[in-house]
Amino acid sequence: MPAHGFATLDDVALDDVVEVPAAEVVTAAGVMLMTASARKLGLAADGEPELDLDEASLLITALAGLVAASQEHLGPHRQPLRDGLRTLQEGFREASSVPVEPGQGPGEDLVP
Repeated sequence: MPAHGFATLDDVALDDVVEVPAAEVVTAAGVMLMTASARKLGLAADGEPELDLDEASLLITALAGLVAASQEHLGPHRQPLRDGLRTLQEGFREASSVPVEPGQGPGEDLVP
């Protein structure tokens, strides 16, 4: 099975995505990145805590890039994504055993 976890692209239901407004597709991608980041920071409410700061950093940076690139088009979805991003950046800072200066955390250079 490929690394993305889908046996084929048919499993993704791309036809359904075509009917959804772009802002909602971007928001859904952001929520997926937030959920994965929270899990990697050990913040998931369900399941075993998993702490992997390297993975969390990559996911948070990807979320920041998504928010930065699309924020002017997201309308009412923008602020919840920005708030979630800030929460994850703070969670990363708290979880890190090495001090992370403000502005130096994952994605902080993309979305101030």
